Amino acid sequence: MNLALTLGRRGLGRAWPNPSVGAVIVRNDVIVGRGVTQPGGRPHAETQALKQAGNLAKGATLYVTLEPCSHYGKTPPCADAIVAAGIARVVSSIEDPNPEVAGQGHARLRAAGIAVDVGLGAQEALHDHAGHIRRIRDARPHVMLKLAVSADGKAGLPGRKPVAITGEAARDRVHMLRAQSDAILVGIGTALADDPALTCRLPGMAALSPVRVVLDANLRLPMTSALVRSARETPVWVFGGGAAEQPLRAAGVGVLHGAADGGKFVLADVLKQLSARGITRLMVEGGPTVAASFLRADLVDEVALFQSRKVLGDGIDALEGMPLMALRQSPRLVSRGIEEIGEDELEIFARKT
Repeated sequence: MNLALTLGRRGLGRAWPNPSVGAVIVRNDVIVGRGVTQPGGRPHAETQALKQAGNLAKGATLYVTLEPCSHYGKTPPCADAIVAAGIARVVSSIEDPNPEVAGQGHARLRAAGIAVDVGLGAQEALHDHAGHIRRIRDARPHVMLKLAVSADGKAGLPGRKPVAITGEAARDRVHMLRAQSDAILVGIGTALADDPALTCRLPGMAALSPVRVVLDANLRLPMTSALVRSARETPVWVFGGGAAEQPLRAAGVGVLHGAADGGKFVLADVLKQLSARGITRLMVEGGPTVAASFLRADLVDEVALFQSRKVLGDGIDALEGMPLMALRQSPRLVSRGIEEIGEDELEIFARKT
């Protein structure tokens, strides 16, 4: 099951709108098949593993990180393929909350005489499939907020001038988090100040870059920006409206219209629209204003807080109008521990269940 979980993580950020599932088939203590959900969600992990195992699947055990599907979608049910292959036992981490499955996959397997065990690796699978679960239950993506702050809680220099806060090891970890996300979101302030590419820049991983999303009510994103210039290589979706809409569309940028309240986007509506487009895992990497807005709206499920040992002194706070201590004292989020990342620290917070 550990191998199945590892395989499933390899597909994070690429399998949407489907969950990234890992599957391993074992016969006589030998691994005869393995699979992971392919980019775009098809084929499923189980059918990949069954194809690799061939006739050796008969009488074998299948380990899978999520309940096999039992409904007809773009492909036939995985449960039927498992029965047809002659699998003798299925070990599944968790039940699929999708109402089209929701225990029916396991029931179909048991009805065919297959032994089914559920629960092995459940905690790990719940974390790995958090995006799928959140999208099914709440019609929005799982939201990870990424923050990089100095030792004194600053996110930039006075005048919102950008500054390198964390070291190379921390930046590499951020790029890995990007690769495991379906989409990454920033506000127009960050887009104008930093002109970021928001891609994954780890060697050989550019193709794993997420969809780039910008909150830009008045469509001020320059046509010469790194985001617009690369929109045909890696998707860019902008929430906003105005005269620049057609030029942006012509450059390959997707323009979405979001509900507004007092001139500001209703973040719940933004997330609902992203979910409707298949996004299950969203990384918020915007500046202090966007970060604080998501926290105030109670739409953050996980926080990756990278903290440097550098002291900036004068500068902008990491959270607009909110002390950083509000994160550590949040009744909704709890620290899961601190990890040394090169010369910096990474503290992970997760929503209480």
